[in-house]
Amino acid sequence: MKHDPVLLQETLEYLEPNRADGVLVDATVGLGGHTEALLERHPEVRLIAIDRDPEALERSRQRLSRFGDRVTFARGRHESLIDILKQSGVDTISGLLADLGVSSMQLDDAARGFSFRFDGPLDMRMSAEGRSAAELVNKLDEHELAKIIRDYGEEPMAKRIARAIVVARDETPIETTTRLTEVIRSVKKARFHEIDPSTLTFQALRIATNEELAGLDEFVDDAVSVLENGARVAMISFHSLEDRIVKRAFRRLEGECTCPPNMPVCGCGAKALVKILTGRPVTASEEEMQRNPRSRSAKLRVAERI
Repeated sequence: MKHDPVLLQETLEYLEPNRADGVLVDATVGLGGHTEALLERHPEVRLIAIDRDPEALERSRQRLSRFGDRVTFARGRHESLIDILKQSGVDTISGLLADLGVSSMQLDDAARGFSFRFDGPLDMRMSAEGRSAAELVNKLDEHELAKIIRDYGEEPMAKRIARAIVVARDETPIETTTRLTEVIRSVKKARFHEIDPSTLTFQALRIATNEELAGLDEFVDDAVSVLENGARVAMISFHSLEDRIVKRAFRRLEGECTCPPNMPVCGCGAKALVKILTGRPVTASEEEMQRNPRSRSAKLRVAERI
């Protein structure tokens, strides 16, 4: 399977470790494309590779086997960063990368149920744990479904889609990606030059199934807390919800006051811990977008510990 890591050159340029023999963390290693390039570029660094998906972790383990004990693999959510570092005997790190969201491997595997482009079971779990997307679709009430589709998909037709799902599942449970796609398209028609009608609903269900936004703000805090002075944290996001959380967390950690405007004295204790290096997010070049369409929505934000 071809794996083309997004914003690779830009990530390599920004994520220079603050010392040659430091420890880097790839908190969402996936198929290991970014990790492989970092290890090749910095021959003395060690790297901790984290992923919640056991299949992705095994594939990256095979890909990176030539680097031997320079790589430590850990299965878990990136939100468990602090615990994983403790288990690895590491106190501070020289840089961290998190490529957030679903990977191309997961999207392209019909059996995982992430994509409306393939017929498969409506699963969407990045690991075998927790509730599947089918369970959400078939068990949540109409209001809860509409809220997920609206909040996580930013879908303007969330209420109508949720209603259609409830009506359809009363006839027979919705167990496949194709069936869900048919239900969505019964109320939202495809239009020329627009994204597929199912895109936003599938995004919303995937985020809810994997609790992708839960703890993201705290994860940014944790990442910065273990950075050595001068070390950098790089976050790649693929939709506005993730990017908004990362942007606000970086601004807060740069010392931006979060108190209400009418407060005479700052009470939030704002303190500058980082310097933001990307005033605006770094996005893919035209050449990369043509080569790898997934990169079109990618945004890279980087901050440095001070």
